[in-house]
Amino acid sequence: MSGEKIKNMEDFAVVSGVSRPTVSKYFNDPDSVRQSTRSKIEATLERYDYRPNIYAINQNRRRTKNIGLVVPNLTDPFFAAIARTMEGLILAAGYNPLLLSSHGGPDQEISNLDSLRAIKPAGVLLAPLGRASHDSLVAEFAEEIPTVLFDANLEGVGEAFFGSDNAQSIDLIVQYLCRTGEPPAFFEMKTPVNPNAFRRRLAYETSMKRLGQEPHFIRVDGEGWDFEEIGFREGSRVIRENLLPTNAVLCSNDRLAIGLLSAAFESDVKVGLGNGCGLRIAGHDDHPFARYTCPSLTTISQDYGAIGARSVETILALIEDGKSGKGREVTLFEGRLVMRGSA
Repeated sequence: MSGEKIKNMEDFAVVSGVSRPTVSKYFNDPDSVRQSTRSKIEATLERYDYRPNIYAINQNRRRTKNIGLVVPNLTDPFFAAIARTMEGLILAAGYNPLLLSSHGGPDQEISNLDSLRAIKPAGVLLAPLGRASHDSLVAEFAEEIPTVLFDANLEGVGEAFFGSDNAQSIDLIVQYLCRTGEPPAFFEMKTPVNPNAFRRRLAYETSMKRLGQEPHFIRVDGEGWDFEEIGFREGSRVIRENLLPTNAVLCSNDRLAIGLLSAAFESDVKVGLGNGCGLRIAGHDDHPFARYTCPSLTTISQDYGAIGARSVETILALIEDGKSGKGREVTLFEGRLVMRGSA
């Protein structure tokens, strides 16, 4: 009968001689049943062609082995990288990661959460869009299902938030740029999509004033997540119209900086610290492509390894132990200066 198909878990329970609840328990955690029972089930698995419908199992359970992982945009290599880190940690803990992208849209973000709600996940790790998010609907979801936020914070939402200390990291790179050349101007979008951008703007202004320097802002048009295109288009215009107030530019994020680097190349402006260089460019995040630009991009490296590990550790603790009663945890991790050829 090898290879014969079994349609559902009830049929599998009959042919294995094990009760339906015990079979379900095995598929959730093989070590949770007795060795003799496990041997019966595994012998039947070898004999028949059967794979359980994990989603159907989970819908009948109060707590599932699924952990949702929602990011703003998976086409962004930064979020792809941190998602890979979290996926590995979730799998290592014996849970099933369900990865969803909001594609930069607040309605899609809520649709993702509704989809997760329907399959009753054990918990959710959410990097919200931020200022574009439907805060009240996200908060409502987090009241129902254990939720940990990372990267972008929504005040009071979820059991914890883990992200980068933008005040520390921006101050670090502003000090470096001021120490090694002309003080930087801040290149940003007029309507940024992420709350981190606002915090970086404020941190830049605070740092410049503390150092006795005048802040200069280069605020450009552009909406959405096409940062490289915006950085290139608006950077080209700023260079062409001679609107740079200084020969050093700190971009709000690496993706804008990558676009500006391309604009400088197209405009025959040499970037870096050497002879003949007319512009220094720096960014923030240590985007996976930052080391491969030409010249390579000076930036701040976010500790997304620590952010990912702490986020997963916390959601697992919430799943196993419930709320701690200590209130909402907020932890910010310091950034690290990465000096490369662009500045």
